[in-house]
Formats: sequence, structure tokens, C-alpha cells
Amino acid sequence: MSSRTSVGKSAAAPSATRPTSKIASRRQRWGYVYVAPFAAVFAVFLVLPLGYALWMSLHNKGIATAGRSVFVGADNYVKAFTDPVFLEGLWRVLRFVLVMVPVQIVVALVAALLLDTLATRLSRATRLLIFVPYAIPAVIGALMWGFLYSPRFGPAQDVFGLVGLAAPDFLSSANIFGSLVNIVTWQWVGYYMIIIYAALRSIDPSVYEAAVLDGADGRQIALRIKVPMISSSMVMIVVFALIGTLQFFTEPQVLRSSAQGAIPSDYTPNMYAFATAFNYSQFNYASTLAFSLGFLVFVGSYVFLFLTRKQSGLK
Repeated sequence: MSSRTSVGKSAAAPSATRPTSKIASRRQRWGYVYVAPFAAVFAVFLVLPLGYALWMSLHNKGIATAGRSVFVGADNYVKAFTDPVFLEGLWRVLRFVLVMVPVQIVVALVAALLLDTLATRLSRATRLLIFVPYAIPAVIGALMWGFLYSPRFGPAQDVFGLVGLAAPDFLSSANIFGSLVNIVTWQWVGYYMIIIYAALRSIDPSVYEAAVLDGADGRQIALRIKVPMISSSMVMIVVFALIGTLQFFTEPQVLRSSAQGAIPSDYTPNMYAFATAFNYSQFNYASTLAFSLGFLVFVGSYVFLFLTRKQSGLK
């Protein structure tokens, strides 16, 4: 009796699972159909251009080659990593990383912690006001700050004149570094603040209640409970800030016309690649510069994620 029952079950199993497998395969086919438009756009506008740029970075084309593309292997990359202009631009963006990223993270963290402790309508309005600069296109933001910084028609002269002082030239060579740091910090702090604030709101309130019962004050709760519990979000925004700063381009490029001589065309590696391609028509070497920068960004991000794998939850 028992053997007959087991045989019956084993015989019925394939017929029971067959419809399920058919439904699953049908869903998979529809899944591919839905993903296909995005995959096509992704391939046409990202994968293919990247592949073509990589191919160009391994070739040279110009008068010396009689207008033909000649394979040069890694020669362009050797030239890029020994190019003093590229290395100087790289050192400049590294200085931006060392200054700009900590400033952005600290300001965003303090704002998020303050807003997390408030539950009034004023806090909602403040949260929106801090986030609004991120919604402004980077070009528009840079143009606006170029007007505010301008020594000719900006308001700085009038504001400093109220106290009998002369306004500094924010677009001079000595001050352009701080002026750019201010623009980028103003624009991105709101975005980072929202990420941190969302992470703070996901923490179970009972954790705070237990800390209060144990005698912890507000500062101890913030530094010893909230910040450690959102470490993975902090790592994520540091990676975002690191990648964005190493690819610094829009703000200095827009302010070039206003900051006479303070921002050369090779101020950052991305600007150098842009000028090499569209001012000097050296598209092959410009592709090499872009891939070299992309390689360094990848290595820097990987090293940071590896060093912070415990805090980010990757370990």
C-alpha cells in the first residue's frame, strides 16, 4: 500500500511541476521583453561609445599616420601617465577631494542629525530648502554663482561696502579654489543630507528609548548610536562624492569665461580631455585621458570600499 502511494506521488510530481515551469518560463520571456528597450538604449548610448572610445585610445590618427588609424597599444597610456599637464590636473582634483568631500559630508551629517531631532513644520521647510540647490542644474547654479562672485556686477562690493571693506575677488587665482568648493558644497549637501536623513528615520525608535533609559544625552545618542548605525549610508555618499569630485568638470568649465586666467582649459583632467578633443582635435589621446581617469576613479573607489568594507556591510 505504501509503495503504491509513493509510486503514485512520484508519477504525479512531473505533471504538477510542468505547468509551473511553463508559467515561469513565460514570465522570463516577458521579463526579457520589458528589459529589451532599456538594454538596447544602454548598449547604443553607453556600451558602444565606451567600446569605440577604448578602441580609439589604442590607436593614433593624424598627419604623421597619413590620416589612417594606427594601432599603438599602450603608448598613449604611457604618454598620459607621464604627461605633466594631466598629472597636475589630477593632483588638483585630489586636493578638491581632500577638502570638498569632508566638508560636504560633515555639513550634510550635521544638518540631517538636527532635522532628525526636530518634528515641526519648520524642519520640513528647512529640509526642502537645503535640498532645493540639488534640483537646480549644475550649469545654472554655476552661472548664478558666477554672477554673485563677479567683482563688476555682483553684489559683493555693495555688501562689503556696508562695513567699509573692499570685497575680495572671488574669481582670482588665489580664491578660485575656495569659490569652487563653495559652489559644489552648496549644490550637493542637500542630496547627501536626504540620504543620511532617510537612513536615520529607518532606525527603530526603541533604540533611542533604551539609550535614554540608560542615561545617554542627545550628543551621545547622535555620536554613539545614530552615526554608527548609518555607517553603510555614510560610506555610500562618500563614494558618490569621491567619484563626482574626481570627475570635476561643469562648474570650472562654466566659470572659465568669468574667471579670467584663473581657470585654464586643463584645470581638471576632464577639462583637459575635453580641450584636447574639441580644441586640438586629438580625439585618440583625449579618449586615452578619459579612460585613464576612469581607471583611477575605479581604483580609488574600490580601495575605499575595500578599506571600509566592515562599515559598509560588504564584509
